[in-house]
Amino acid sequence: MLATKTLAPDGRPWKISTLRNAQGMTVRFMDWGATWISAQIPLADGTLREALLSCGTPERYLQQSAYMGATVGRYANRIRQAYLMRVSRSVTPNQGSHQLHGGPEGFSHRRWELLNEGSDTLTYQLHSADNDQGFPGNLDLQLTISLNDANRVDFCFTAKSDTLTPLSLTNHAYFNLDADQQDVRQHQLTVYSEAFQPVDPQGLPDGKCLAVAGTSFDFRHPKTLAKDFLSDPFQQAVGGYDHAFIIDKPLTERPIAILLAADGQLQLSLFSREPALQVYSGNYLAGTPSSTGEYRNYQGIALEPGYLPDAVNANPPAGCWLSPDEVRQIKLGYQFTIA
Repeated sequence: MLATKTLAPDGRPWKISTLRNAQGMTVRFMDWGATWISAQIPLADGTLREALLSCGTPERYLQQSAYMGATVGRYANRIRQAYLMRVSRSVTPNQGSHQLHGGPEGFSHRRWELLNEGSDTLTYQLHSADNDQGFPGNLDLQLTISLNDANRVDFCFTAKSDTLTPLSLTNHAYFNLDADQQDVRQHQLTVYSEAFQPVDPQGLPDGKCLAVAGTSFDFRHPKTLAKDFLSDPFQQAVGGYDHAFIIDKPLTERPIAILLAADGQLQLSLFSREPALQVYSGNYLAGTPSSTGEYRNYQGIALEPGYLPDAVNANPPAGCWLSPDEVRQIKLGYQFTIA
């Protein structure tokens, strides 16, 4: 474990942890925001390829609002008017009058305590008190992150609350699998989904879910993001892809999405049993700090398993509500494959 020389907002040093496997892959995490800051995969020629966008030093992560690599919650995605109709309760807004990714001081903006650090496993914990960002209930979380010798990174969240509360947790890494990490729209994307959620310019649901067939949202077969980019009003409303896809329930274990580098040398397969996948093509990344300067729009893509935007206010209630004393696990898997 490496402690940096500068201090985090709570006055304590950031803690950076590294996991390695037998293939030579390394991943790095920071305890502030349980942030995924690096994933380096050895290619067939022996070179290491970085698969994630990074702000560089820990303090630069405080200078961005893109949730770069962070773990977000209590509710990943948007809540309309920052209000929970089911429990008649307001939460703290941070995107105009709405809430995004858990509020201005959500899980991405605080220290996760490192309980255990091994060569291939990390365990963090976080306590979120009643009324944290307006949410009801005392919520306790553990997050175990592991790296296996097949170049797969697994996240396992375990959550328990003493009161009915919304729960949707995800990681907000931005992926770019090309060596030069330029325009991510040249990547090929596959999403196993038959329907997507149209949204308004604020990213909130705008009508019922629609079939992807015959639209620019049809990624049932591999397609570059560039192919149909900004070709319809659904994308134009938010500057590209920033939409939730309804995930087909697989009969067998299979990825929900596959991302392939433009040069074909590296592939990412994403595994999740969450009901939706938010696909964000980095439409507003411009100005976000990088390790060498600033990113431009569309340099990375975020693939965020979770729930639809504003699903907390769905009628009948969606499955994003955690019942008192229920123990729930949320699992995400990221498999990197060398072509």
